[in-house]
Amino acid sequence: MTQAPTIFSLQAPKDVSLNEIEAELSKIWQSYGIGGEDGALPAATRATTFTLVVYEPEQTQYLLAALGYYNGPIDGILGPQTVSALRDAQKALGLERTGKASPQVLQRLREELAKLHKGGQAQDNNGISATEYSPDAASARIADEIALRNPCRIISLIPVVGEDEGVTAQVSAYCPIQKQSTSSLVCCEYITLTGTATALERVGGMIPALLIGGLPKFIWWKATPDPNNALFKRLSGVCDNVIVDSCDFNEPENDLLSLQSLIENGVPLADLNWRRVGGWQELTAEAYDPPARRKALNEVDRLNIDHEKGNPTQALLFLGWLASRLKWRAVSYEQELGDYNVRRFKFLSDEQREIEAEIAGVPVGDVGDIPGDLIAIRLSSTNPEANCGTLICSETGGCMRMETQGGAQSTGVFQQITSLSEQKAEALLSQQVQRWGKEALFEESLALIAQLVKLAKKS
Repeated sequence: MTQAPTIFSLQAPKDVSLNEIEAELSKIWQSYGIGGEDGALPAATRATTFTLVVYEPEQTQYLLAALGYYNGPIDGILGPQTVSALRDAQKALGLERTGKASPQVLQRLREELAKLHKGGQAQDNNGISATEYSPDAASARIADEIALRNPCRIISLIPVVGEDEGVTAQVSAYCPIQKQSTSSLVCCEYITLTGTATALERVGGMIPALLIGGLPKFIWWKATPDPNNALFKRLSGVCDNVIVDSCDFNEPENDLLSLQSLIENGVPLADLNWRRVGGWQELTAEAYDPPARRKALNEVDRLNIDHEKGNPTQALLFLGWLASRLKWRAVSYEQELGDYNVRRFKFLSDEQREIEAEIAGVPVGDVGDIPGDLIAIRLSSTNPEANCGTLICSETGGCMRMETQGGAQSTGVFQQITSLSEQKAEALLSQQVQRWGKEALFEESLALIAQLVKLAKKS
């Protein structure tokens, strides 16, 4: 496990006017330079790595801060301090202490904030102003994995519900202190812009000017990308990479179609959920590395994918990847709502062989952090002599359902995939900001998924 870096606060969040953002950030460095001349503080420089824009629509940190549970930087990244604050809030509100920002938890937080405003209370139950965000400089903590990448500037866009009262701005600066270098600090500037979605769109023209020239620019859009959203269009046009996480999509099939539309329009997209499927792709490829197995791969005409009931995006991404690699042509897609929300697909291979695939959402008692995580994958053949059977199962979910339906063929390969901490969005984002540009495999897989979804809409 990575040791969380200690964070030194160069400047706790400070309210500023929109036209003074750059000037106020410059003052931070000037005042620190004066204060550090006696040698009591290590030398500090601004990182020269990348700029990250985070569009944070679910307001998790904002609500926690307004209610007094959270006092770290509002960066839209759910690191350990935010999880701890969520647990504290859940305990105080009599909810299960999961540390997860579910829609139900967020709705309860909104209700609590509305009560405080409506009642004119100056303080919440923690004795902290319900309308004033007062970050604690001593405990402020950038999400660990991102801090280790030393971002240069993080711009958080926080859309709020309510009357349009314009956009408010805060600036701050934090420096992760690494064990290997305590004599100098490499720091990150924070800019937080808060307002209604309409207000944020209205000032959208000034946001590109806040991106630091000559450095990579990423936007993490923590909502379904809307090609018609003016702010999204403006930012996606100036950033090197638009990062989304399809595990949070509310309407997975339609939202994947939106992603495909963006790719067709030249938007450089990356999906964190695609990275979660990577381990399954690798084990599948390894299963057919031996020459005899590789030769029998063309015999595969049955594919079963189980995922945790809910969001089927991971299963669709895996199906899109495998079908595009094997050059399967989509023929049909039908859905059967019920206990397992079964999705059935038919393909044709280059040899005109018919392939059937099935995706099933399995009800689970202990739902994981990621909606729709893969549980098991089985590749098999109607030819009993074919040496192509493969069964891959998650360490946590197991293969019981697959095995009761026949399992892999006796000549098949069984593999188990372990649960990886890298599956969390924070760690995956940390990997993504080290690369950018087009991802050919992802785009080809998404194109095939789009074909399937369009077939379903026609039927």
